[in-house]
Amino acid sequence: MKILVIGGGGREHAIAFALSRSQHAPQLFVAPGNPGIAALATCVDIPVDNINKLLSFAQTEKIDMTIVGPELPLSLGVVDTFRNAGLPIMGPTRMAAQLESSKSFAKSFMDRHHIPTAKWGTFTDIAKALHYLKSQQYPVVIKADGLAAGKGVVIAQTADEAQKTLSDWMGGKQLGGAGQSVVIEEFLQGREISMIAIADGEKAVLLQSAADHKRAYDGDQGPNTGGMGAVSPVPWVNAALVERVRTEILEPTIAGMALDGMPFSGFLYMGIMVVGQTPHVLEYNVRLGDPEAQALLPRLQTDFVELCGRSAAVALYQQEQLKWDSRSSVCVVMAAEGYPGTVVTGSEIQGIPSPTEDAVVFQAGTCMKDEKLQTAGGRVLGVTALGDTLEGAQYRAYDVAKKIRWKGAWYRHDIGKSLVKL
Repeated sequence: MKILVIGGGGREHAIAFALSRSQHAPQLFVAPGNPGIAALATCVDIPVDNINKLLSFAQTEKIDMTIVGPELPLSLGVVDTFRNAGLPIMGPTRMAAQLESSKSFAKSFMDRHHIPTAKWGTFTDIAKALHYLKSQQYPVVIKADGLAAGKGVVIAQTADEAQKTLSDWMGGKQLGGAGQSVVIEEFLQGREISMIAIADGEKAVLLQSAADHKRAYDGDQGPNTGGMGAVSPVPWVNAALVERVRTEILEPTIAGMALDGMPFSGFLYMGIMVVGQTPHVLEYNVRLGDPEAQALLPRLQTDFVELCGRSAAVALYQQEQLKWDSRSSVCVVMAAEGYPGTVVTGSEIQGIPSPTEDAVVFQAGTCMKDEKLQTAGGRVLGVTALGDTLEGAQYRAYDVAKKIRWKGAWYRHDIGKSLVKL
């Protein structure tokens, strides 16, 4: 069986890792891939946004199934293109991908289908947005309407901070086109989790819980990032909460998308804020979370090739039951100097160990140059470890991370720490 994975980051390394453990021993191709992925698959030098070239490759190689990692090719309609050519592919259509590519689309969808979320307003005119802020309580959440690589959210503590964000995005065009339209919403106080489902357009099954750590520095300080680490499962998430997420959020989302004429298939990420006992949707993503994937997939014991195949074929079981490693996992992201701002690249990486039964290092922003592994992005590696307890997984992950070296390497030292106390 030939499988193509589209993408080249830590998430796609985790996807390839999970696929490689299948009893079906698939032949894996990843476009464009990275040096870490190259140990598991054939890397193909095709950018994720070159949809026609990806299609041509899949047709030439007679690919049996394609799995899409990042949001960009989904928003460009890669699923539509492959399906129109008769090729099996796992992911949402371009229309369905608007759940992530447009925050205002997602918020309107949630209101229409009575899915709990924060109160909100959307604006393309900065003067109207500034006027709306005068009626809001702080802190307030400002989101870029379009795709912004995980950096289009600001929790403004004061009116001055909110006004500066609007000026930078809508006036200064700091986020390009993504920030020309914004969503302003109430700040929800609660506990945040990531819940991810796999859907086939009609049915969906939840993966186990995870928690991302978005702020750059220890103690949840500093700017938002694409994610500095993740844990799975979340200790305080119980069966009753999972059932509420399923019945109050996941099932209405899948039913609503079908009712609106855009059935959702693929990975559905739901950023959830639990206020009291009630889950609210902070955001949808139409892909596996990154770094949540690096914490979740090493724990998944259900055959990932078969599971993805059922999603692509609209053939999920009515009562899909997934099998999981009972151990906890912790993923610690190691970042390059300057991240999440202007990063320093080209530093030689040393000390990455081979995967073991309880630890694996997923590569994200890396490249090979002059036969040396070098940094090539902001989030460089994801160090994932398993342990009988969350504390044990933490200890193992940090024990591996401290042995990996490059100039300017840094990471948070408290991934999962707040959850251990609960």
